Amino acid sequence: MDTTLVLVRHGESEWNKLNLFTGWKDVELTEQGVVEAHRAGRLLRAEGVKFDIAFTSVLKRANNTLDIILQELGQTGLETIRHQALNERDYGDLTGLNKDDARERWGEDQVLVWRRSFDVPPPAGESLKDTAARVLPYYEAQIRPKLLPGKSVIIAAHGNSLRALLMQLENLTPEQILKVNIATGVPLVYTLDAHQSVLRKSELV
Repeated sequence: MDTTLVLVRHGESEWNKLNLFTGWKDVELTEQGVVEAHRAGRLLRAEGVKFDIAFTSVLKRANNTLDIILQELGQTGLETIRHQALNERDYGDLTGLNKDDARERWGEDQVLVWRRSFDVPPPAGESLKDTAARVLPYYEAQIRPKLLPGKSVIIAAHGNSLRALLMQLENLTPEQILKVNIATGVPLVYTLDAHQSVLRKSELV
């Protein structure tokens, strides 16, 4: 029997809407973000997915997205494990800054390096490589053992923590992952074989 693993980035947050670097700042979903979360839940329900366990970060935009999805699935009592290892990348000194203002302050090229390089962190923050260094050991120790044949697992998290997971699941290089964007509120459904290799991937839109 195959295993189902669903990755979903939280719905649009207040700081996404304002074009601010968010990182570990604990901000709310926008009305649009709530709509996106409900839609994600309905799409998963239409696929007939029922989850055995859920994982999420400790940030409320991911928690609330997961809660709404589980509400749509009629699974509000599902076992849910929250851990900061799944938090968004820490943007350090960029946190709270408008991305356009950051470009004016440091220059477009420098901000692009901080945002899109694999291993160059912003001041006092994390690179994608740093983010992967906490996400992947947690995945191996806590999530992977739950990916048993016939089981379904959902991870509701953030753009960069999910990109770190996606990089491993799809065997992408550091260069390839830099071109990957994960949309808010769009479930990525992976079908895994008994060895936890990806058989199929679908994006529910």
